[in-house]
Amino acid sequence: MKISTKGRYALKVMMDIALHDNGEFISLKDISSRQNITVKYLEQIVSGLNKSGFLLSMRGNNGGYRLAREPKDCNIGDILRTVEGSLTPIECVSGSEGNPCPLSDSCSTLPFWAGLDKVVNDYINSYSLQDLIDQN
Repeated sequence: MKISTKGRYALKVMMDIALHDNGEFISLKDISSRQNITVKYLEQIVSGLNKSGFLLSMRGNNGGYRLAREPKDCNIGDILRTVEGSLTPIECVSGSEGNPCPLSDSCSTLPFWAGLDKVVNDYINSYSLQDLIDQN
């Protein structure tokens, strides 16, 4: 499993918005200058975060983005899955009912992959945006 640039930047964007929250909307231009990420790439990232209910947006001169939830209510695992999709190491442990592996009943390595999936998800789900802020 490898987290893409989009996933890493999504966490940076959420952190930036949380750390610079003064009750007003924060422009992508401001985030871009602080994080050294192009506005065009930020637009792609915040679109998904906005649709998933992590961010609120407002258009216009004083527009921009702000958190839709308190940082303690922003789960890192949920943020990453929003921009990355599934983080499972292999498809057969994803739990998707639509494509079960016909060999799963006899697969000798399936418990290993299921264990890895559990460790990764338990870890990323154990952190909130507030935890990252507190570590900063």
